[in-house]
Amino acid sequence: MNNKNDVENDKLPISGERRNFLQSSALLLGSSLLAQPHKVMAQPQSFARVPANAVELDAKYFPGFETMTMDTNGVSIHTLVGGSGPPLLLLHGAPQSHFTWAQVAVNLARDYTVVLTDLRGYGWSSKPAGGENHSNYSKRTMAQDNANVMSMLGFEEFALIGHDRGGRVARRLTLDHPQRVKNLTVLDIVPAHYLYSNVTLTFVETYFHWFLFLRPTPFPEDIIANTGMFITGGGTGEIGEVFADIYKDPAAIHGMCEDYRASARMDMQIDKADLAAGKKIECPLNVLWGLNAPMGRLYDVLGIWQMESTNAQGKGIAGGHTFQVDSPEATWTELRRFLASV
Repeated sequence: MNNKNDVENDKLPISGERRNFLQSSALLLGSSLLAQPHKVMAQPQSFARVPANAVELDAKYFPGFETMTMDTNGVSIHTLVGGSGPPLLLLHGAPQSHFTWAQVAVNLARDYTVVLTDLRGYGWSSKPAGGENHSNYSKRTMAQDNANVMSMLGFEEFALIGHDRGGRVARRLTLDHPQRVKNLTVLDIVPAHYLYSNVTLTFVETYFHWFLFLRPTPFPEDIIANTGMFITGGGTGEIGEVFADIYKDPAAIHGMCEDYRASARMDMQIDKADLAAGKKIECPLNVLWGLNAPMGRLYDVLGIWQMESTNAQGKGIAGGHTFQVDSPEATWTELRRFLASV
């Protein structure tokens, strides 16, 4: 683990030999990862594997919510709806599912109609193979899933909150459907195109799984399946057992890897076009990050998002990368403040 001075030094402008080293390393890494042939895992489409006690588990952790399956865009999306008031969509990260929002969602449902989904490839939603150019896991495709779900529920405008990979889907949904998103909150991320375009040694060391997951299938899938690395997002206890069961399915591991592969390829192409066109997030944007998480130590999180948005605010929240689990009260307090202010 780097100390504070190491991290701060890594954020400083680099020059001379260090700049040349990092640029050369990035070029070599990019060419070795992106130029390789990418095989599609030989497996049938995996539709949602929902355990027999799914409804009971949802009812236990999300009292008052209704569980449903929404078939759209070629997949089945596991969906929960609860509460009353203005609609609010919450999207989870990797390798989590809707359960990451349990403590926060129940509180928000006092004043909002809260919708929770499992992203395609995660939780109890469908887990298709990646497809050509990993298009089945492009953030544009994943965003369309959730835009469709909200339409099917009768919500044409809604507030949107996304953590981790869900924040990346939420960003794309906002850019592709600006008329539908009233306001956006992203948790503990900066845009992927920024990270891939500003590779530093500290980023590679801290987020090395980003580069591992880019390798052609089944290399990273086999490592994850054989070691259990990177799939402990559910923690311990009953929810931990739910997550462990999800990742017994090879399609779940494949889906997560495809999510990352798409970010470095098809999503980068989409972002490049948007950046060239000067496209920005126009709705109010709230940017939150964990005070004990690497993202806020390595990057000026709010400053980067202010380059992406016309109206961004933000702050750090006590806790790590999943601070909505570490500090649920602080999280829902800040979310409520922002939602009430816009």
